[in-house]
Amino acid sequence: MSSLSFPLMSSVLNRDVKQFGKKFMFDNNEETCWNSDQGACQWVLLDFPGSVQVSEVKLQFQGGFSAKACRIEGCLKEGNFTEISRFYPEDNNSLQISFILIKILFENSADFFGRIIVYSLDVLGEKTS
Repeated sequence: MSSLSFPLMSSVLNRDVKQFGKKFMFDNNEETCWNSDQGACQWVLLDFPGSVQVSEVKLQFQGGFSAKACRIEGCLKEGNFTEISRFYPEDNNSLQISFILIKILFENSADFFGRIIVYSLDVLGEKTS
């Protein structure tokens, strides 16, 4: 997969990026995670340096803090996001696989306060011309 500019996130729990920041979603360490703050519709925005064709998206939530519904959107630079797919993850710690992407919106949370915890996010695919 093409190198990824560091992603943007909707929020970080208590703004504590040292303990719950976005980098922990990509560090391949099962002991660390991105933890959102409270609120509806948390999201992750991935920015690639060029066009990519994504073949698979893998997410691992913490049970009790998973999204109930997710929407995947994509766009070209400076374009408007278009819905590509929806998926409905299970509320557990298992690695879950979806397809295609650029922006993932976690529409509903299993947590009463709307927090989302993601231990890992992997994007597989290739550059396009």
